[in-house]
Amino acid sequence: MKLIAMIFAAALVFPTTMTLASDISARPGWHVIPTNKDHATLAGDLSAAVKANGLIVVTRAGPTKAAARRGITIPDNLVVGVFNNDYAVRVLALSTAAMIEAPIRFYVTEKEDGTATLSYKTPGHVFSPYLDEGGEALAALADELDVRFREIAAAAAK
Repeated sequence: MKLIAMIFAAALVFPTTMTLASDISARPGWHVIPTNKDHATLAGDLSAAVKANGLIVVTRAGPTKAAARRGITIPDNLVVGVFNNDYAVRVLALSTAAMIEAPIRFYVTEKEDGTATLSYKTPGHVFSPYLDEGGEALAALADELDVRFREIAAAAAK
């Protein structure tokens, strides 16, 4: 009987299904694009848009599958790091410290209604702490990346 009580108590403390803390909302330096696409479709369209715009998916990470292996169900959630070697070399020529921010990330999150949101911090926002070091050239590079990221986001969300 004591074992059953302990199992019941553990089930209350460690739920196997979790809800969203909240939807992603607009905040300074972020673009947040709700879509009517499901998570898998938006993630696939994002990868295609990255490639079509001359960048590379460098990293893909998310907690959803690992949580499921632990018996925990959470909404689909994926962070996609995007960059390329040309930009890496250019950033390094301007600010070694700024390279810590690469790859710059997109974030694909599933909402309660099954649709997905595409979010990202703009490259201009990401690189802003390094402008004293990288100067106008780093600002121009960030502006160039801002345009690419907007194009990628628009294509992926379309």
